[in-house]
Amino acid sequence: MTVFTFDGTFDGLLTAIFDAYFRKQFPDMLLRSGDVLPMFCDDSHDVVTDEEKSVRVWRSLSRKLSSAAMSAVATSFLCEMRDYDTVLFRYLRKAVDSPVSIEGDFSDEDVIEVTRMVRRVRHEATRMAQFVRFQKAADGTYFGVAEPMYNVLPLAVKHFADRFSTMRFLLYDRRRHFGYYYDGEEARMVTLPDELYHIATGRLPEDMMDSDEKLYQDMWRTYFKAIAIKERINPRKQRQDMPVRFWKYLTEKN
Repeated sequence: MTVFTFDGTFDGLLTAIFDAYFRKQFPDMLLRSGDVLPMFCDDSHDVVTDEEKSVRVWRSLSRKLSSAAMSAVATSFLCEMRDYDTVLFRYLRKAVDSPVSIEGDFSDEDVIEVTRMVRRVRHEATRMAQFVRFQKAADGTYFGVAEPMYNVLPLAVKHFADRFSTMRFLLYDRRRHFGYYYDGEEARMVTLPDELYHIATGRLPEDMMDSDEKLYQDMWRTYFKAIAIKERINPRKQRQDMPVRFWKYLTEKN
Protein backbone atom coordinates (compact mmCIF):
# COMPACT_ATOMS: atom_id res chain seq x y z
CA MET A 1 0.00 0.00 0.00
CA THR A 2 1.29 3.46 -0.97
CA VAL A 3 0.29 6.39 1.26
CA PHE A 4 0.69 10.12 0.67
CA THR A 5 0.47 12.50 3.65
CA PHE A 6 -0.49 16.14 3.07
CA ASP A 7 -1.35 19.15 5.21
CA GLY A 8 -5.12 18.98 4.74
CA THR A 9 -5.38 22.05 2.50
CA PHE A 10 -6.82 22.17 -1.00
CA ASP A 11 -3.47 23.38 -2.35
CA GLY A 12 -1.89 20.43 -0.56
CA LEU A 13 -4.25 18.03 -2.30
CA LEU A 14 -3.44 19.50 -5.72
CA THR A 15 0.27 19.32 -4.90
CA ALA A 16 -0.20 15.62 -4.06
CA ILE A 17 -1.60 15.08 -7.55
CA PHE A 18 1.40 16.86 -9.07
CA ASP A 19 3.82 14.74 -7.01
CA ALA A 20 2.02 11.53 -7.99
CA TYR A 21 2.46 12.20 -11.70
CA PHE A 22 6.02 13.43 -11.24
CA ARG A 23 6.96 10.31 -9.24
CA LYS A 24 4.82 8.04 -11.43
CA GLN A 25 3.51 6.61 -8.21
CA PHE A 26 -0.13 6.92 -7.18
CA PRO A 27 -1.29 6.55 -3.57
CA ASP A 28 -3.86 4.02 -2.44
CA MET A 29 -4.69 6.34 0.44
CA LEU A 30 -4.29 9.99 1.39
CA LEU A 31 -3.69 10.90 5.01
CA ARG A 32 -3.45 14.27 6.72
CA SER A 33 -0.54 15.44 8.85
CA GLY A 34 -0.66 13.72 12.23
CA ASP A 35 -2.62 10.69 11.02
CA VAL A 36 -1.13 7.27 11.85
CA LEU A 37 0.16 5.25 8.91
CA PRO A 38 -1.72 1.98 8.30
CA MET A 39 -0.03 -1.21 9.48
CA PHE A 40 0.55 -2.61 5.99
CA CYS A 41 2.03 0.52 4.41
CA ASP A 42 4.76 -0.37 1.89
CA ASP A 43 5.70 3.18 0.90
CA SER A 44 4.86 6.67 2.09
CA HIS A 45 5.48 10.16 0.77
CA ASP A 46 5.16 13.46 2.64
CA VAL A 47 3.68 16.09 0.34
CA VAL A 48 5.08 19.60 0.77
CA THR A 49 2.43 22.08 -0.34
CA ASP A 50 3.65 24.15 -3.27
CA GLU A 51 1.45 26.90 -4.70
CA GLU A 52 3.14 26.78 -8.10
CA LYS A 53 2.49 23.05 -8.41
CA SER A 54 -1.12 23.39 -7.28
CA VAL A 55 -1.77 26.18 -9.81
CA ARG A 56 -0.36 24.02 -12.62
CA VAL A 57 -2.63 21.12 -11.64
CA TRP A 58 -5.67 23.44 -11.37
CA ARG A 59 -5.01 24.83 -14.84
CA SER A 60 -4.69 21.31 -16.22
CA LEU A 61 -8.00 20.34 -14.64
CA SER A 62 -9.69 23.43 -16.09
CA ARG A 63 -8.98 22.03 -19.55
CA LYS A 64 -10.74 18.78 -18.66
CA LEU A 65 -13.68 19.95 -16.55
CA SER A 66 -16.34 22.63 -16.94
CA SER A 67 -16.33 25.70 -14.71
CA ALA A 68 -19.33 24.21 -12.87
CA ALA A 69 -17.41 21.00 -12.19
CA MET A 70 -14.36 22.97 -11.05
CA SER A 71 -16.53 24.90 -8.63
CA ALA A 72 -18.07 21.63 -7.43
CA VAL A 73 -14.64 20.13 -6.75
CA ALA A 74 -13.57 23.10 -4.61
CA THR A 75 -16.95 23.15 -2.83
CA SER A 76 -16.89 19.44 -2.01
CA PHE A 77 -13.50 19.77 -0.32
CA LEU A 78 -15.16 22.00 2.30
CA CYS A 79 -16.72 18.88 3.81
CA GLU A 80 -13.42 18.37 5.71
CA MET A 81 -14.02 14.60 5.86
CA ARG A 82 -10.65 12.86 5.81
CA ASP A 83 -11.88 9.68 4.14
CA TYR A 84 -13.17 11.89 1.32
CA ASP A 85 -9.65 13.06 0.41
CA THR A 86 -8.85 9.77 -1.30
CA VAL A 87 -12.16 9.82 -3.20
CA LEU A 88 -11.51 13.33 -4.49
CA PHE A 89 -7.92 12.44 -5.41
CA ARG A 90 -9.17 9.50 -7.51
CA TYR A 91 -11.80 11.72 -9.14
CA LEU A 92 -9.22 14.34 -10.11
CA ARG A 93 -6.80 11.74 -11.39
CA LYS A 94 -9.53 10.28 -13.60
CA ALA A 95 -10.35 13.78 -14.83
CA VAL A 96 -6.72 14.33 -15.85
CA ASP A 97 -6.34 10.92 -17.53
CA SER A 98 -9.67 10.78 -19.36
CA PRO A 99 -9.79 12.03 -22.98
CA VAL A 100 -13.34 13.27 -22.30
CA SER A 101 -14.97 14.97 -19.33
CA ILE A 102 -15.91 12.53 -16.56
CA GLU A 103 -18.25 14.90 -14.69
CA GLY A 104 -21.41 13.35 -16.16
CA ASP A 105 -20.32 9.72 -15.85
CA PHE A 106 -22.66 8.54 -13.11
CA SER A 107 -21.62 4.94 -13.62
CA ASP A 108 -18.42 5.88 -11.76
CA GLU A 109 -18.62 5.60 -7.96
CA ASP A 110 -16.22 8.49 -7.38
CA VAL A 111 -18.24 10.81 -9.63
CA ILE A 112 -21.36 9.85 -7.70
CA GLU A 113 -19.68 10.46 -4.34
CA VAL A 114 -18.30 13.86 -5.38
CA THR A 115 -21.75 14.88 -6.63
CA ARG A 116 -23.33 13.72 -3.38
CA MET A 117 -20.81 15.62 -1.27
CA VAL A 118 -21.31 18.84 -3.24
CA ARG A 119 -25.03 18.64 -2.54
CA ARG A 120 -24.43 18.10 1.18
CA VAL A 121 -22.07 21.04 1.50
CA ARG A 122 -24.29 23.39 -0.50
CA HIS A 123 -27.33 22.30 1.50
CA GLU A 124 -25.50 23.15 4.72
CA ALA A 125 -24.61 26.57 3.29
CA THR A 126 -28.31 27.12 2.56
CA ARG A 127 -29.17 26.20 6.12
CA MET A 128 -26.65 28.74 7.35
CA ALA A 129 -28.51 31.40 5.36
CA GLN A 130 -31.78 30.26 6.96
CA PHE A 131 -30.74 29.90 10.58
CA VAL A 132 -28.10 32.52 11.36
CA ARG A 133 -29.49 35.17 13.69
CA PHE A 134 -27.66 38.50 13.79
CA GLN A 135 -27.55 40.80 16.81
CA LYS A 136 -26.92 44.52 16.44
CA ALA A 137 -24.00 45.91 18.42
CA ALA A 138 -23.82 49.43 19.81
CA ASP A 139 -21.46 50.51 17.02
CA GLY A 140 -23.93 49.36 14.34
CA THR A 141 -22.13 46.13 13.45
CA TYR A 142 -24.28 42.99 13.20
CA PHE A 143 -22.90 39.88 14.89
CA GLY A 144 -23.76 36.24 14.26
CA VAL A 145 -22.29 32.88 15.32
CA ALA A 146 -22.82 29.35 14.00
CA GLU A 147 -21.28 25.89 14.18
CA PRO A 148 -22.09 24.32 10.80
CA MET A 149 -21.47 20.66 10.04
CA TYR A 150 -19.17 21.53 7.14
CA ASN A 151 -16.80 24.43 6.51
CA VAL A 152 -19.42 26.45 4.62
CA LEU A 153 -18.68 29.95 5.92
CA PRO A 154 -16.76 30.86 2.72
CA LEU A 155 -19.94 30.03 0.77
CA ALA A 156 -22.47 31.53 3.18
CA VAL A 157 -20.73 34.88 3.63
CA LYS A 158 -21.32 35.77 -0.02
CA HIS A 159 -25.08 35.38 0.50
CA PHE A 160 -25.04 37.79 3.44
CA ALA A 161 -22.73 40.28 1.71
CA ASP A 162 -25.11 40.35 -1.28
CA ARG A 163 -28.22 40.62 0.88
CA PHE A 164 -26.87 43.15 3.38
CA SER A 165 -24.54 45.00 1.03
CA THR A 166 -24.51 48.27 2.98
CA MET A 167 -24.35 46.75 6.47
CA ARG A 168 -21.30 45.91 8.51
CA PHE A 169 -21.38 42.43 10.00
CA LEU A 170 -19.23 39.76 11.61
CA LEU A 171 -20.17 36.16 10.91
CA TYR A 172 -18.17 33.69 13.01
CA ASP A 173 -17.72 29.91 12.89
CA ARG A 174 -17.03 28.94 16.48
CA ARG A 175 -16.24 25.32 15.65
CA ARG A 176 -13.44 26.30 13.25
CA HIS A 177 -12.31 29.41 15.13
CA PHE A 178 -12.53 31.94 12.32
CA GLY A 179 -15.03 34.29 10.76
CA TYR A 180 -15.58 37.00 8.16
CA TYR A 181 -15.93 40.69 8.83
CA TYR A 182 -17.81 42.59 6.11
CA ASP A 183 -17.26 46.35 6.17
CA GLY A 184 -19.88 47.24 3.56
CA GLU A 185 -17.49 46.73 0.66
CA GLU A 186 -15.50 43.54 1.13
CA ALA A 187 -15.33 40.57 3.47
CA ARG A 188 -12.08 39.55 5.09
CA MET A 189 -11.21 36.61 7.29
CA VAL A 190 -10.66 37.25 11.01
CA THR A 191 -9.87 35.19 14.09
CA LEU A 192 -10.83 36.14 17.63
CA PRO A 193 -9.98 34.73 21.08
CA ASP A 194 -12.32 31.90 22.05
CA GLU A 195 -12.62 33.26 25.59
CA LEU A 196 -14.38 36.46 24.49
CA TYR A 197 -17.89 36.35 25.95
CA HIS A 198 -19.70 36.90 22.66
CA ILE A 199 -17.56 34.27 20.88
CA ALA A 200 -17.91 31.71 23.68
CA THR A 201 -21.70 32.16 24.03
CA GLY A 202 -22.73 33.48 20.63
CA ARG A 203 -24.53 36.35 22.38
CA LEU A 204 -23.56 39.97 22.80
CA PRO A 205 -23.42 41.15 26.42
CA GLU A 206 -25.93 43.88 27.12
CA ASP A 207 -23.26 46.58 27.34
CA MET A 208 -22.23 45.79 23.74
CA MET A 209 -25.78 45.67 22.35
CA ASP A 210 -27.54 48.39 20.43
CA SER A 211 -30.09 50.10 22.69
CA ASP A 212 -33.03 48.50 20.82
CA GLU A 213 -31.55 45.03 20.27
CA LYS A 214 -32.95 43.40 23.41
CA LEU A 215 -36.40 44.81 22.59
CA TYR A 216 -36.27 43.35 19.07
CA GLN A 217 -35.20 39.96 20.44
CA ASP A 218 -38.11 39.92 22.88
CA MET A 219 -40.51 40.93 20.10
CA TRP A 220 -39.22 38.13 17.87
CA ARG A 221 -39.67 35.54 20.63
CA THR A 222 -43.20 36.77 21.25
CA TYR A 223 -44.02 36.57 17.54
CA PHE A 224 -42.52 33.09 17.27
CA LYS A 225 -44.66 31.82 20.15
CA ALA A 226 -47.80 33.61 18.95
CA ILE A 227 -47.82 31.99 15.49
CA ALA A 228 -47.31 28.48 16.89
CA ILE A 229 -50.40 26.23 16.84
CA LYS A 230 -50.14 24.04 19.94
CA GLU A 231 -52.31 21.28 18.48
CA ARG A 232 -49.98 20.95 15.50
CA ILE A 233 -46.63 21.02 17.27
CA ASN A 234 -44.42 18.24 15.89
CA PRO A 235 -40.98 18.15 17.58
CA ARG A 236 -39.67 15.47 15.23
CA LYS A 237 -40.60 17.50 12.15
CA GLN A 238 -39.13 20.64 13.72
CA ARG A 239 -35.78 18.91 14.30
CA GLN A 240 -35.83 17.71 10.71
CA ASP A 241 -36.51 21.17 9.25
CA MET A 242 -34.47 23.10 11.82
CA PRO A 243 -31.43 20.98 12.82
CA VAL A 244 -30.71 20.98 16.54
CA ARG A 245 -27.08 22.04 15.95
CA PHE A 246 -28.38 25.53 15.06
CA TRP A 247 -30.68 25.93 18.07
CA LYS A 248 -27.93 27.08 20.43
CA TYR A 249 -27.69 30.42 18.60
CA LEU A 250 -31.34 30.92 17.57
CA THR A 251 -33.00 33.84 19.34
CA GLU A 252 -36.39 32.12 19.30
CA LYS A 253 -35.04 28.98 20.99
CA ASN A 254 -33.39 30.77 23.90
